[in-house]
Amino acid sequence: QVQLVESGGGLVQAGGSLRLSCAASGRTFSTDAMGWFRQASGKEREFVATIKWSTGRTYYADSLKGRFTISRDSAKNTMYLQMNSLKPEDTAVYYCAVSQIGSWPPSFPGEFGYWGQGTQVTVSS
Repeated sequence: QVQLVESGGGLVQAGGSLRLSCAASGRTFSTDAMGWFRQASGKEREFVATIKWSTGRTYYADSLKGRFTISRDSAKNTMYLQMNSLKPEDTAVYYCAVSQIGSWPPSFPGEFGYWGQGTQVTVSS
């Protein structure tokens, strides 16, 4: 089992920045990649970015390239999402997740077996 805890969400004005964190514990040695997804109210869960744990290789949703940056600190078993130039349409619950299946890049919810509880990000206009 892998446990994931997100933090760093909150309320920010449009144009502002936030950094989300996702701390992993448990059987983390089997982690192949970690990712961020988001889900706005009334919408489906949307892929944001993913990072290969061993190499730091990254992959982003096309619409978010340039504004969001995913990174990880292997020593701390923690993944981050730096979000800049935030827009009201970025408002959502942000989830981190772990993939252990080895495909690259994992970008569909079904490719991730463990999920955090989510953290709310609200961007005001």
